[in-house]
Amino acid sequence: MNTFEIIKTARLTEKGTRQASKYNQYTLVADRRATKPQIKKAVEELFKVKVIKVNTINVTGKARRQRTAQAGSAPDWKKAIVTLKEGDKILLT
Repeated sequence: MNTFEIIKTARLTEKGTRQASKYNQYTLVADRRATKPQIKKAVEELFKVKVIKVNTINVTGKARRQRTAQAGSAPDWKKAIVTLKEGDKILLT
């Protein structure tokens, strides 16, 4: 996998904004097959920052449209919370 396949997008939420300002942590959506070392390397290459720690969570997709013929679910995805070295920032705008 290349760098652009590993990191899909950044999650911009209220909680994520507080984490970025208080703990220097950023929430990203990663490929489900990606490992922590791969995510660390990809973030360092893409954003030119130093990563201290990577936490990952496999998030199960929510069930949608219950009790109908079109019942299904949102796709599963992997959340990566990346802690950066003090002084480094990722500009998410």
